[in-house]
Amino acid sequence: MGHSVGLTARDMSDMGRLAQLAANPQGTTREEIFLAVASLYRIQGHYLNERERALMRDILRLLARDVEMAIRIALAERLADDTTAPHDLILLLADDRIEVARPLILRSPLLTDADVLRMIAQSGIEHQAAVAGRAHIGEPVSDALVKIDAEPVLTALVRNVTAKISSGAFETLVEKSRRIASLQEPLAKRGDLPPALATRMCEWVSDALKTYIARNYEIAPEKLSDALSRAEQVVHSEPQPPGPLPTEGAQKLIEKLAVSGQLKAGFLLRVLHQGQIDLFDLAFARLLNLPLDEMRRKFYETGPKAVALACRAVGIDRCVFATVFNLSRQARNLRPTLSSADLAEVQTIFNGFTKAGALTELQTA
Repeated sequence: MGHSVGLTARDMSDMGRLAQLAANPQGTTREEIFLAVASLYRIQGHYLNERERALMRDILRLLARDVEMAIRIALAERLADDTTAPHDLILLLADDRIEVARPLILRSPLLTDADVLRMIAQSGIEHQAAVAGRAHIGEPVSDALVKIDAEPVLTALVRNVTAKISSGAFETLVEKSRRIASLQEPLAKRGDLPPALATRMCEWVSDALKTYIARNYEIAPEKLSDALSRAEQVVHSEPQPPGPLPTEGAQKLIEKLAVSGQLKAGFLLRVLHQGQIDLFDLAFARLLNLPLDEMRRKFYETGPKAVALACRAVGIDRCVFATVFNLSRQARNLRPTLSSADLAEVQTIFNGFTKAGALTELQTA
């Protein structure tokens, strides 16, 4: 007759002692207790019943707040390639700060598609970007990632040459590359990008990428010619001037939202995505406390620095900057180009300015 292996009485006593120490260290450091519990969980985890496993997880969660990150990172690194570690211990650490979670998200073979799909739905951009860089992710995971409108996540996905990306996801990525310039080169250089989508990209990518696409994809000459002609028309078309002063109704709407405290960055992004560019300008000017014509001059005529300062001043996150820059430029038929120097300056602004500091800098520029 078979028999199950369980914890010995001594093991149970040790676990009870660890639980008491976690609540009242009594001279033992929390780091020592954390490592002791994690080691016991790692070695004996498969023999614990659910009540015992829950106790271990609770102890680790309680201690993790006070244990130095370096210790949690070291534990995560040890577990990242361990095929025998308890699954729920992996999940516990993968939900930690990204510095702790990253090695597990990138490398642990114990994480399932269901696990990473839950992370995509429930975690922040840093965890999502780590998922996007995980080796050999399948189409369901890629499909979920492309729905996220965050540049770091999308860029990590298209640079992950082992990721399997469906034709529908590729279509979404190519469309997003109109306004997120950092997607264009890695997309064009993926060997699995459908040629028809590569042809479409010729309407908005750089001349160097157009040449690369023409040389590396089997594209009918007439299709490539059509795409280049459309691109030429866009480049040489006159920029759309800002509209006249918005209607009285639009002005009243913005003022009402401002007075009630509901005029926020989310509203700007929503109307920008909807193509309501004049309403976007009016709302942005109100948040920046600038006259509309001055806001438009600084935002559209003085380069990406002013856009970065404006975004920082109203609380738009760095990861959304490219979306705001590209969509606003396209709405005005302006070419949304960002050089590496521009991107470095944008990063400096988001890192170096507070909201108030960015607003002062923009208003006095």
